[in-house]
Amino acid sequence: MKSQVIAGLLLAVAVAGAQPRPGIVRETRIQLNRGDFDGAVKVVDAYAAREGKTAAWLEAYSWLARNRLAAKDFGAANDYAAKTREAALAMLKTRGVDDESSLPLALGASIEVMGQALEAQGQKSEAVSFLQAELARWRATSMRTRIQKNLNLVTLEGKAAPEVEMKEWLGAKPPALGSLRGKTVVLFFWAHWCGDCKQQAPVLARLKEEMGERLVVLGPTQPYGYVARGEEAGRAEELKYIEEVRLKFYEDVAGMTVPVSEETFRNWGASTTPTLAVIDPAGVVKLYHPGRMTYEELRPYLTQAARTE
Repeated sequence: MKSQVIAGLLLAVAVAGAQPRPGIVRETRIQLNRGDFDGAVKVVDAYAAREGKTAAWLEAYSWLARNRLAAKDFGAANDYAAKTREAALAMLKTRGVDDESSLPLALGASIEVMGQALEAQGQKSEAVSFLQAELARWRATSMRTRIQKNLNLVTLEGKAAPEVEMKEWLGAKPPALGSLRGKTVVLFFWAHWCGDCKQQAPVLARLKEEMGERLVVLGPTQPYGYVARGEEAGRAEELKYIEEVRLKFYEDVAGMTVPVSEETFRNWGASTTPTLAVIDPAGVVKLYHPGRMTYEELRPYLTQAARTE
């Protein structure tokens, strides 16, 4: 099972993920992080008996499915995911999917786990068909990016790179992706609030220094509706804040340009930040990886991509 598939278990709806989660979710994850799956089940069951099966309970329950997938217990993972999905669909009879953050997080997790469990068991075509159907069904919701991420994990490597929208940017104007044929390209999707993104920057700076003009780093980002300390902000104010973050943390990545586009994040499935993609000089995706990578993990993909020059 690919390392990026495991990385897909990260909390995927970025804004919700950056905010404190309900107490039941935190308690469940504490038990799972301790390796006490049975204890987590007891926490979830006790909450349901005490408070009922709320959206917060469902988000906590979805973590049982994610845990079983990480443990490669695919039968149990699929079972917990299917029950999560069934409960979420029942809740949707009386509310919208994005009326509260817990519901799309839980439903999105169920889709993610079911798709990844299918692929991990050698049922790639079934996984693709399932994820494509779910993407079509939920395209107009916050889950679109997360489902696209999981579809990309199964299908994107070895395919031509999707476009990157260049209508808006910070700093220098980015080159069109199609104009970069003949060079190796790293796409580095980042968010202003993302600590892992800041830790990724020195790795990219080192690789850029080593490869020089043979490597181009594009750093797409997007606004999320808030600035420091979670204070709500309009687009213009937030972009000004993002530029401050860029100058402070990412200037050492020589020549990195920063397209700004929510649609690019959706099309590339960048629901996890950072998300990294390596594109070879022929314009083919060699790596699609949600989550941070070390220098030792990322460098071989750049070396391999550069061989096609």
